[in-house]
Amino acid sequence: MTKAIEGLKPQSMWKYFAEMSKIPRCSKNEEKIISWLMKLGQKNGIETKKDKIGNILMKIPASKGHEDAPTVVIQGHMDMVCEKNNDTKHCFKTDSIELMRETSEGEEWITAKGTTLGADNGIGLAAGLALLDEDLVHGPIEILATVDEETGMTGAFNLESDFVEGRLMLNLDSEEDGAVYVGCAGGAESEFYFDLEKTECPSNCKGLDVRVKGLRGGHSGLNVHENRANALRILSRLLKKIAKKDFTFHISNFNGGTAHNAIPRESVSTIAVPSDKLNEVKTMLQDTFDTIKLEYGKRDVNMALELKETSLPAQVWSRKLSVNLIDLVLTLPTGVLTMSQDLPDLVESSTTIAIVETSEKDIQITVSSRSSVQPVIKEIQETSEIIGKRCGARVELSEGYPGWQPDMDSPLLEAVSTVFKEIFNKDPEIKAIHAGLETGVIGEKYPGIKMISFGPEIHGAHSPDEKVSIKAVEKFWDLLAGTLEYLAKNKI
Repeated sequence: MTKAIEGLKPQSMWKYFAEMSKIPRCSKNEEKIISWLMKLGQKNGIETKKDKIGNILMKIPASKGHEDAPTVVIQGHMDMVCEKNNDTKHCFKTDSIELMRETSEGEEWITAKGTTLGADNGIGLAAGLALLDEDLVHGPIEILATVDEETGMTGAFNLESDFVEGRLMLNLDSEEDGAVYVGCAGGAESEFYFDLEKTECPSNCKGLDVRVKGLRGGHSGLNVHENRANALRILSRLLKKIAKKDFTFHISNFNGGTAHNAIPRESVSTIAVPSDKLNEVKTMLQDTFDTIKLEYGKRDVNMALELKETSLPAQVWSRKLSVNLIDLVLTLPTGVLTMSQDLPDLVESSTTIAIVETSEKDIQITVSSRSSVQPVIKEIQETSEIIGKRCGARVELSEGYPGWQPDMDSPLLEAVSTVFKEIFNKDPEIKAIHAGLETGVIGEKYPGIKMISFGPEIHGAHSPDEKVSIKAVEKFWDLLAGTLEYLAKNKI
């Protein structure tokens, strides 16, 4: 057994989580985890099937005496966001996630060494798989493991109408201890493209790598209200100071961000500036960065600027292109746009500049927008489109994914709330989440399905700071086990 999880309860759940941590499962590269799940089902002698997109469904028979209870779907996604610190040597296609136990914030956590942990949503899926080993009271169960949730909910969107039979679903992809979720935001992406317009690199110029690093990053839905620093915006602010000067300035590359649903933690650009202005430029960049760092105070205490002289290619971007890119990143909306009028402290709408990537033919900027009011997403996209076109970019708007509207009269919500109060002697917090859950898509696929989402305390999802509370995992398991027993005995 992996040393970090020794003695943790429930043992079977942590065992499956540790086993999954050894299997590469980045979004869109889930072949090995799919194979492992199929073999696991066959090994346990239960009906296991895979659809054409790669979703897995395992059918666990009811415990004795509860065969006539309604089927409950335990749902989670098998993929994970793969992020690592810049100085961490790790290949997500071949290497295991190295689990570690740490004490912080007054309690114990499981985290990973320099990479994302994959508790989002490995812990939820492990809880479902633990039902293979645990002797619990429950009705018929379907474990639904979907693919590619993190980059487009591909698995959920491609579910077929007859793949799942159950009409009660427990989504185990939430990240707050003590909360039960009944709704989520919808979202969509907008893509902006610049053709690479190049010019000869001036002979009197030197190259400088400008790197912003050490930011907290995090989930662009769950953490957006904290106003964490965005590495792409900071880098653009730095370069804008140089672009406003009357001496030669060109960019030769600009890259940052790795996931559409994560706040960018690092970004880097190589710029060309006159040799006799190099020291002046370095001083200007450092002074500007120091001012920016003061703005964020304790929110991003580890942010750092790295300046390194480098060689330049024969051709660099035209000044017009260089300025247009900077202006686009600086003028596109990012962060919280509106707050909910119905639920306290809930972000209603937000947008995040997530990725800038330079290829051999163009520059692509990815923006992710969210809202619990579906028409607002299109409005955000159209506003961004206007800005993009005025900065000279081509714009493509995606259709996105639907939100999940709360059903406060759901018998499933009443059941989970009753069990929660019986176990913990208090009511759960009933919430909606400013993030995309597969519940919205699944609800459209299976009209009438009743859904609830809950999970343990997870901090830093989608970043190498990701960690899951050991104490909260045990409580999460107790709630899951109690809910399954309640549903079986009361035939909800």
